[in-house]
Amino acid sequence: MSQPAQPTPDHPRMTQPAIPEIPLTDSMTTQEHAYLRLRNAIMVGALKPGTALTFRGLAQQLDLSPTPIREAVRQLSTENAIEVLGNRRLRVPELGTGRFDELVALRITLETHAAQRAFSYLSDVAIQELTAIDDLMDAAVRDHDLDGLTRLNHRFHRLLYCLNPHQAVMPQIESIWLQLGPFQRQVIENLNTIYTVDHHKAMLEAMRNHDPGALCAAIERDIHDGSIRLGRQILNDAATSSPR
Repeated sequence: MSQPAQPTPDHPRMTQPAIPEIPLTDSMTTQEHAYLRLRNAIMVGALKPGTALTFRGLAQQLDLSPTPIREAVRQLSTENAIEVLGNRRLRVPELGTGRFDELVALRITLETHAAQRAFSYLSDVAIQELTAIDDLMDAAVRDHDLDGLTRLNHRFHRLLYCLNPHQAVMPQIESIWLQLGPFQRQVIENLNTIYTVDHHKAMLEAMRNHDPGALCAAIERDIHDGSIRLGRQILNDAATSSPR
């Protein structure tokens, strides 16, 4: 009787990480659903930096043929969300200090720009909707629901920035969220550290006070405390502990 194939460096035996479900609507093609599901998994940090993936493993987990997986991976590769390596291997990119600093600097620039442009379109109804999302975020923090917290945080910021009916910046902002997603998950796992101050409350207060400067300042502090401060610490600790 033949022996089962043994793993090799080119074909490591691995367990594919869980990929969260998202609804499949009638308007979605199979490829679109595969792309959106993988994109969501990366953006919420369900796939950690450096995670090894395979086309076959993804196809099996999503219960799809290889073709829509290949197309979804190709699209995510162009968005710098998945690296395509040799021998059909895939990987979620690692994040170094230089690229991290570049991405969070872009976040601050683009998101404060988007907030300023959206400010004149704020209404009491919009503020009520944003407050309701913030209440759900508070519940997610209490429940330690990290996937839900990330999705709600994106929903909060997306709703604010998209109040501007002429906005053209969301694709760039979402690209940065996508590239930071796997690393950002490592940051928010330290909820007790990053949620000592809830900057969304300061954002809402600035909206109620009709103060765009205070809103942008609160967004910058939110990114600084939620990404930069603890993110740099994680990267520095990783660099210190890695073998030389």
